[in-house]
Order: sequence, then C-alpha cells, then structure tokens
Amino acid sequence: MNYILFDGPSRNNLLPFTFTRPVADIRVGILTIREKWESYLDTTTTTVTEDYLSEKFPMVEMEENIMINASYLPNLQLVEMIKGLKDNQAIFKGEDVIAFYAIEGQENIDFDTYDGTDFNGDSIKIENTWDIFSKNGDAIQEDFSLLTKGKISQPIPASNNVIAAENIFIEEGAKLEFTTLNASSGPIYIGKNAEIMEGSVVRGPLALCENATIKLSAKIYGPTTVGPHSKVGGEVNNSVIFGYSNKGHDGFLGNSVLGEWCNLGADTNNSNLKNNYAEVRLWDYQTEGFAKTGLQFCGLMMGDHSKCGINTMFNTGTVVGVSANIFGSGFPRNFVPSFSWGGNSGFTTYLTKKAFEVAKVVMDRRGIVFSEKDQAILEHVFEETKKYRRE
Repeated sequence: MNYILFDGPSRNNLLPFTFTRPVADIRVGILTIREKWESYLDTTTTTVTEDYLSEKFPMVEMEENIMINASYLPNLQLVEMIKGLKDNQAIFKGEDVIAFYAIEGQENIDFDTYDGTDFNGDSIKIENTWDIFSKNGDAIQEDFSLLTKGKISQPIPASNNVIAAENIFIEEGAKLEFTTLNASSGPIYIGKNAEIMEGSVVRGPLALCENATIKLSAKIYGPTTVGPHSKVGGEVNNSVIFGYSNKGHDGFLGNSVLGEWCNLGADTNNSNLKNNYAEVRLWDYQTEGFAKTGLQFCGLMMGDHSKCGINTMFNTGTVVGVSANIFGSGFPRNFVPSFSWGGNSGFTTYLTKKAFEVAKVVMDRRGIVFSEKDQAILEHVFEETKKYRRE
C-alpha cells in the first residue's frame, strides 16, 4: 500500500515551522512525525503539502493510496486500523479525518459517502506550535519504546553518576563521561555519535539525537529534545530543537521550540512565565493577532534560519519567523516577522540576497548544500510574509 501524509487543517496553526516544511517533518519526541509513521508502517511515505513546498517534498501517487493526517502521531492501535482500510473507508476522531483510502486521480472527496469508523483510542495530536514542547514528554516515551524494543544499549561508562539506569539507552558511538543522568522521571535517549560533555546534569525525559552535543556543565531538564547535529549549553527546560541549530552557550531556553539552522548568541535568555502569572498569548498567523494558549509557561517559537546576537532577551511568548536576525539591547517585540533585521530599536527588511549568503555558509559547514529548492521556498516565504514587515 502507498501511504501519503497530508498537512490537514492544523498546518497554519503550526507556522512559522510549516513555512519551510510539511507538518510531517516536524520533530517531536525523538523522531520527526514522518519517521514515526515510516517506522510503524515499515515503508516510505510522501506528502501532500503547499504547492511551493511540493518540489522539495513531492507526493508519489499510486493506484491505491491511504492518506494520513500528519497532525496525528502513530501508535499500534491506530496503525492497525489504518492498515486495514479498504476502498471508500475512512477513520475519524470527532470531526477530524485521521486517514482515508483514495484511488489514483481521485480529486473530490465527499466523506459523507465514505464508510466511516471512529477511532476511540488515545493518540497524540500536534495542532498548535506549543503542542510540540508541551506534548514532548509523551512523544519521547513512545519513541523510546519504539526505538529500543529488542535492542541492547551500549554500556554506561563508569565515570557517570546515574539514577534509573534501566531508562537510559545509548546508541553506538555516543560519548559521555563524568555526567549526571537522572532518568527516574522519564527516559534518556542518547543517539548515535552524540556527546554529553563533562559536568553536565541531565534529567529526563531527554532525546539527544544523532550527532548532537550537550556542552560542558549544561543543565538540561526534560522533556527536552536536542535534534540531530545541534549543540546546547547553559540551561534548557522542556524545549524542542529540530536539528542543525545551536544554543551553545550559557543562558536560559525554556518551554520553547527552535527550527533548523537557528543560532542563539551567548547569554541569550527567554522568559517562559509572565510577571503576573497570566495565561500566555502567542502570535496567530491565521487571525493576525495574539491568541490564547491556555498555558502559564510558554517561551520562544523561532522559525528556520533565524538567529540572535549575544545577550538577546526574549519576552514570554515570543514568535520569531523564518530567517530573522535579532540583536541589540532590550526586548524585541513579541512577534518578529520573517526576514526582519534589528531589535528593540526597530527592524528593517533582511534582504534575501544577504540571508541566502549566510544560509549557504552555515549549511556548507555541515556538509549540506543550500539548494535551488531551498532558495525557492525561502523566496516564497519572503513574499508571503511581506505584509507583516514595516518597510
């Protein structure tokens, strides 16, 4: 069977992260949503997404297809139901369509004509940006069980101070000496060739993905994910870093999400709690205003390729778009549009020519090419977000 992941109605609620990727390629837990589905289904998947993303993330359609809402994370019960779908059948949860059977070339889908089955089990749904960190603990636990089943961890080096060793899994090539690992409140997964440097104190749940690094004497509170090839230092609490991003120095990051190719300058700090303890509001791209999150703790949402200088301070509930460059004293405003250059004293437009020059250098350092497809996506984001910038 051919499986296709579609963005679904949550796509706009997950901006700025879905400016540059389909919903399926959001990382939550240890794996991306796509990697989770492919592991459960034991096959590759493709994507239905925005037109401007489709060249980099194409859809492959076959004679028979099962379409899956990428906002839902897989589990055994849901996957078994999906594998059993036949012609003209669909799975619903409330008003949501989780999955449905489609034939090649079928353009108009009328679910009133489908034979619908309700999914009454539990499944993690990622429908808002803050779900990425607030549901990260459950996602880490599920991925940990999936990835370690039937496998034996590498031994924990004797120099480490360990609590609940049975909840710690170390992949081949990982390095850690003279650290404190407390997995009593959730699992700790240390990916292939990852490193935790000396003096670091880690409390699970933690996902330290392949080739990621926790730097000297860092303090990491779970549930936290450090994506592939990312580096973190200082203090991090309940945050998700997608991959290829750095918070390499002292400073606090809490209840936050960073996309790919981000960099936080030394001693960058974000607030994750308002002084009056009130509910946090976040910028909503759909309403073009600030919307309630229902959360008391909520920090920084930063899209791909955005960066900030040393000593940057972010207010509670700050949303930074794609390819922004923030610097200077004081707090920038709570919504920083994509391709903005500046800080508390004001912003100008970060021209694509300059932004692309930086992206090429940054990606080349990791052996990855800044492709024409990447450039075309960012050019589209630049035009789509022009209305938010004060020219």
